[in-house]
Amino acid sequence: MAAALAGMAGSPARGAETGNYEVAALGIGDQPAKSWAADDFSFNLSGYARGWVSVNLQDQPELKAIGENSKGKLSMVRGSLLLDADAKTGAVKWKAIGRVDREYKTDYLNDLERLRETNGTDRGGHASSILDNYNRGEIREFWAEIPLGERVTVKAGKQQLVWGESDFFHAMDLVHGYDLSWRLFFEGENEEWRKPLTLISTKIRVPEADGMLAAYIRPGVDRCQDIGNTYDIQGGRWFFQPYRGFDLTAVTDKDCDHPSGDYRDVTGGVRWSGEAFGLSYSFAWLTTFSADPVANSAFKPYKKAPEGAVFDRIHPQIDVYGMTVSGYSATLNAVLSAEMAYTKDQPYNIGTGAFLSPNVPGNVGIGLGGVKLKDTLTTMLRIDKDLDLEGIFGTSRPSFSSIQLFDTQVLNFKESDDLVRLFAYGTPLTEHNTILTAFTTLNYRNDTINPGFAIGFDLSHGGGFAIPSVSLTLNDQWLAKIEADLFWTGDRSNKVQFSNQRSQLFGYFDKASQLVFRLTRQF
Repeated sequence: MAAALAGMAGSPARGAETGNYEVAALGIGDQPAKSWAADDFSFNLSGYARGWVSVNLQDQPELKAIGENSKGKLSMVRGSLLLDADAKTGAVKWKAIGRVDREYKTDYLNDLERLRETNGTDRGGHASSILDNYNRGEIREFWAEIPLGERVTVKAGKQQLVWGESDFFHAMDLVHGYDLSWRLFFEGENEEWRKPLTLISTKIRVPEADGMLAAYIRPGVDRCQDIGNTYDIQGGRWFFQPYRGFDLTAVTDKDCDHPSGDYRDVTGGVRWSGEAFGLSYSFAWLTTFSADPVANSAFKPYKKAPEGAVFDRIHPQIDVYGMTVSGYSATLNAVLSAEMAYTKDQPYNIGTGAFLSPNVPGNVGIGLGGVKLKDTLTTMLRIDKDLDLEGIFGTSRPSFSSIQLFDTQVLNFKESDDLVRLFAYGTPLTEHNTILTAFTTLNYRNDTINPGFAIGFDLSHGGGFAIPSVSLTLNDQWLAKIEADLFWTGDRSNKVQFSNQRSQLFGYFDKASQLVFRLTRQF
């Protein structure tokens, strides 16, 4: 799907590996349940039990087909159990993380399942129950890290790598896909969304140059489902309007054997990061799979015929070249950051207009007219600053705040290419897609009460989001969070499936506003 949507799922927090603007207690490693140590051996076990409840704040037009409303209904009742084990045997570090997720079928999910029966997509789809979208159980990480001398470490196994600086939208953080099926907006820890991969990674410290060389190789032993972003395309609560209750897998398959994106192909990357002239900087290259899928249409096949009834979802390989720079400005008393990524051969679908009425004859419409590769330039500018709001709001310390501008430009853009932003919609892709986001966090009672507010605007097409929230540290074990995910569309939302209406990014989230409660028990 549209490249920006991969980052849309990225949270306002940067995750455990790059910092987090929420309370530090969100980490699970601070409260180990068990710990053993000997001269050359240590072991720690920690984890959490977590529950979510979300409530729809708006009626959704899809449910009118079965005479139901959605406002006020529970859209999610979910529970997760995660165990995190760390061990050290001599100089070797070990890590294993497992997580089980289960959901209760609410009345609202029952309504969406009935809607799949009404439109006939319950037959031939990949999910017999709508809960198949959300129930999971997996070993998320299992790796060993070995030092080779004083400068080199090598980590092998199922793991996560963070390559990039941006929070809401990702320019360089493309090593992994994200599982966005169960909650697309927002979860505070990116490491909970990433789909870990089996990698061999290394870090080589070069103190003479005040830097470090990092590299990884992915041997190609992961599963098909581990590649690219996963969306709620089986008709669930986070499918885009107007496709809730429509199981897209009834007419499409995911093709991981496509010549442009075979999941068994070896991928990898190299990154140099260092400090110079008071600045932190990095240069990176990686070859990876396009995070968002494109449609390989039966009407205009791309390199091979699809296996799905209408089209296959494919993730062609891309090459990404990027750089970051950040530094402190005494004048602004803030940290300024920039990130730039040049993507070679980003895939887009062809065919604006409705399914049976394309804008360009022969291009089919709704993105089913083929695939075209275009180079893109993604730019992020950010300013992080502690605001002195104690006198205004009575906070206990300055409030960390951030503003971020994110732009994706299609290079050598031509309207005659007839590119769409997202398949299943007939809306044209524009040369620039620019998003402005900001967030701030207030701190009370020694950071045990933390109200927050995040907001974003689509400067290119209108629409945006606002997320007011309150995070609570109840004690050393119990954490709670309440938030509202609010959307407006700028009058850019489709109401009719397979049509030529005006949906752009935030139009996909029309009528999806939610109130979310989360409770965590750390151990």
